[in-house]
Amino acid sequence: MLMLSASVLASTACQMSYYAHSAYHQAKLIRSRQSIQNALAQTQLNDEQKRKLKLVLETKAFGENSLGLTPSNNYTSYIELEEPYVTYIVQAAETYQLKPYLWSFPFVGDVPYKGFFRRALAESEAAQFDRKKFDTYVRGVSAYSTLGWFEDSVLSSMLRYEDRDLVELILHESIHTTLYIKSAAEFNERLASFMGHEGMKLFYMNKEGPHSTNLKLAEDDSHDQRLFSEFLTKEIDLLKNWYESQKGKITSESKARRLRYIQERFSEDLRPHLKTQQYVDFEKRELNNALLLAYRTYEYGHEDFARVFDHFGRDFKKTLAYLKSLEKNPKPDQALKDFVSGVAKN
Repeated sequence: MLMLSASVLASTACQMSYYAHSAYHQAKLIRSRQSIQNALAQTQLNDEQKRKLKLVLETKAFGENSLGLTPSNNYTSYIELEEPYVTYIVQAAETYQLKPYLWSFPFVGDVPYKGFFRRALAESEAAQFDRKKFDTYVRGVSAYSTLGWFEDSVLSSMLRYEDRDLVELILHESIHTTLYIKSAAEFNERLASFMGHEGMKLFYMNKEGPHSTNLKLAEDDSHDQRLFSEFLTKEIDLLKNWYESQKGKITSESKARRLRYIQERFSEDLRPHLKTQQYVDFEKRELNNALLLAYRTYEYGHEDFARVFDHFGRDFKKTLAYLKSLEKNPKPDQALKDFVSGVAKN
């Protein structure tokens, strides 16, 4: 997840209240940060929190030294938050199409979400959408990348994560700093999700060896991530076709039935094969198009990244180098699919 930096946003004249909000809270965060070394020497943090801060430093070093991620001063400082989340994200989608509402910003281009440092403001933004025309979804975010505009800090919200999730998160956000393609937010997030997870497995292989309990659990996570991505990709493509075929005939009731059908397929076809609990809440959530697109942002189409990773012998650096070659491509998703198709033919 990225957060638009205040210094970039301030360069445009529109939405000045939003930019002032972002600038104020980003500056407040910067003022409150301290080095991790200082945080480790203080008594406010318990032993478990200190252990996780050390894990962050270890992960950062591994990412830069072994995975080829761009060296930076990110994650060398710590911030104690006043709220459970650092930001709150709004996403919106058309009611009867799987079409995201896009916000446009300088340098980063079009993105399918907008972040606020206060939940009330995010909910206010969501409330401005006509409910007859748009679905909305608001969620809290524990971490984000400023893409190098500021030094990203470890946040107290991140220390709630399990070890493997924390390692993956640090690598995920560091990948954003290493590689970001303008106006391709979903591609960027899927890339970071897939590569962050693979990097996390390499971290535990390097740290604890092939018989590591954490590595075994990470493999179970990968198994479920692959199955869920395949399931979600298929269901979203089918739903998109359904919306197009029923254009002009859809009612709120028929839409609700169609979304419930997706959850029924999850319960009956997928859940019995899952090894972990990471997706079990899918069948209980109140699905709408905005929430489905939030899932799509991170989970859709992982098989293409997996095929590229396999093609390069599961070599993280070689795979990352190929993905970086797409930085100037206006359609990285299609370029990736074309590459995968070419590999399959050879």
